[in-house]
Amino acid sequence: MTLGLSTPIDLVRPARIAFGSGTLPSVQRWLDEKGLTRILVVADAFNAGRVDLLGLTGEVTVFGAVKPEPDLPNLEALLALAEQARAQAVIGFGGGSAMDLAKLAAVLPGSGQSLHDVVGPEKVAAKRAALVQVPTTAGTGSEAGTRALVTDPATQNKLAVQSLHMLADLAVIDPDLTLTVPPAVTAATGVDALAHCVEAFTSRKAHPAIDLYALEGARLAGRYLARAIADGSDREARAGMALASLYGGFCLGPVNTTAGHAVAYPLGTRHHIAHGAANALVFPHVLAFNAPAVPEKTALVLEALGLPASSDPQAVLASTHGWCRTLGCEMTLSAYKVPQDDLPAMAAEAHAIRRLLDNNPRDMSREDILAIYRAAY
Repeated sequence: MTLGLSTPIDLVRPARIAFGSGTLPSVQRWLDEKGLTRILVVADAFNAGRVDLLGLTGEVTVFGAVKPEPDLPNLEALLALAEQARAQAVIGFGGGSAMDLAKLAAVLPGSGQSLHDVVGPEKVAAKRAALVQVPTTAGTGSEAGTRALVTDPATQNKLAVQSLHMLADLAVIDPDLTLTVPPAVTAATGVDALAHCVEAFTSRKAHPAIDLYALEGARLAGRYLARAIADGSDREARAGMALASLYGGFCLGPVNTTAGHAVAYPLGTRHHIAHGAANALVFPHVLAFNAPAVPEKTALVLEALGLPASSDPQAVLASTHGWCRTLGCEMTLSAYKVPQDDLPAMAAEAHAIRRLLDNNPRDMSREDILAIYRAAY
């Protein structure tokens, strides 16, 4: 299943990555080095309230209204402010949603291109402002990647833009920023990071150059996620999860996710379940479904999580479901008040996300997806 060592692969990383406790001041040092003084910070309401932690000087504009699942109106409000700010540098300060919107704010204002012009791979004309990414959660790995996702309210689908012009010039991962993340969010975002690693590891496009990061990211989650949930002030556990998230981000560019994310997306777009929480709910079901196609890798994933190695679908489902539940993840759709009569429409929507499902190691029909939703109900 895994591609051979000689299979071509493109590896891209932010030009500079600062990782570890106390690295936050490197943001302003870098801006000084580059002579950038007009800054736009893209953040959610919570992080907008602590922009002073960035220690920015110069002319700073803050967009502090990023939504958990950003949609077109949310992006348009940001772009209107960005047009006025004429920023030389854009800083994404928050979770994946803030970092995704920051990518678009660094390439769209003044370009003459709309979001719809750039949906798909490599349609962005140029980078128009320097891009700095500062994650405050350990989950999406968006700081390391070249994709941005925005929900179109008209279709309830995620529009995916992918461009090398949206790669960060600087990523600063200071795990101390995650010390305040509440347990439930720590759990959900942590399983999102794990899912990025595991889906890339078991993908049809899996590659030895990425397997290294994927398996180590899963091991880090296995070792540190429960600790970070139990004690948010555990700095080592927070750093371990920040690294797992970064490694998950490394997996996304060249390999990307598979069915797990496709099956999780309708939970967010149709029912506004947070992306990490949706992934946690779906994760055990998809890993178990794929086990017959990638038995050795499935067993390695379970070992990485500290669970008994197995590739038997029922054993895989039981142990990983229990693992997620022990973390405090909500594991039923009914608890989120998802109407049962919407499951077929959700399955049709997930099944249409070919950019992810075509990478899944085992073909997954609409009926298979519906069966997963029913099992998770």
